Amino acid sequence: MQTEAQATPAAITTNAGLPAIALAALTWGTIGVAVDALYRVSAPDPISVGFYRLALSVPVLLVLSRLYAGPSFWRVRPRDRGALLLMGAAFAAYQVCYFAAIPYIGVAAAVLINICSAPLIVALLSGLFLRERLTWVVGMALAGALTGAVLLVGQSPEAATTSDLWTGAVLALGAGFSYSLIALTARSVAAHYHPVQPVTIAFALSAMFLLPVVAARGLPWQYSPAGWGLLLYLGLVPTALGYGFYLRGLRTTPATVSAVVVLLEPLISTALAVTVLGERLSPTGVLGGALLLTSVVFLYLRQRVA
Repeated sequence: MQTEAQATPAAITTNAGLPAIALAALTWGTIGVAVDALYRVSAPDPISVGFYRLALSVPVLLVLSRLYAGPSFWRVRPRDRGALLLMGAAFAAYQVCYFAAIPYIGVAAAVLINICSAPLIVALLSGLFLRERLTWVVGMALAGALTGAVLLVGQSPEAATTSDLWTGAVLALGAGFSYSLIALTARSVAAHYHPVQPVTIAFALSAMFLLPVVAARGLPWQYSPAGWGLLLYLGLVPTALGYGFYLRGLRTTPATVSAVVVLLEPLISTALAVTVLGERLSPTGVLGGALLLTSVVFLYLRQRVA
């Protein structure tokens, strides 16, 4: 097992953790464009896409784990086993809740509720379980980033009935809560292992948790070569690579701060939608993106001074 000192030649500063988390948000921001392309070349089941994201990342992560962590990869401290099990279950729950919410309230509303609820839940749970203090700097950045995210991707949910609206909202909140558990459990174990170790273990567990769900629905295999290429991209870049960056950053970055920084994801998603897919961004969206980016930059500069 590698400790933080073994995994890096020099001490990692909080200043170095923020860019790593920002890189994670950058990779996650490409998911929307990749999934849009996947729907253009195939007709995938949304939950099976979530399963493939996790399952396809595991073999590559196992190879990397062997290279970086050596034969001690599977040695996990007894006190961390519960956290890793919970992380794996949270990854599985996130996939199910997020993709299940979309048919009820649409992509924009599901993203809005999911992404924007997570920092609030993380801030609450971090204070309760990790004893992280919500400073005025983080509070201001959180308020600004949430406001920017709402302006950027916010729109009224287009549900067919009130029941659909509530069902979709609860599912999206479940995704936000699941992400919060991922952030907290990852923060609790990140300092004691090479970043690839908890990611690999959690993804393997999550894929096993999701397998019965997708098997019951009928796991699709009839993807085109382009479709399999996009699924492989989703498994390797925003999943394996993205969460590797994320856990590396969490080594020295409080969970509450990281939850603010990952709000860059909707900004990146929107920018790619405008430039790659040709979608138009309203003046309100431009204002929201500017506010979101300013909040994260402000947080980074304050952390640098501190």
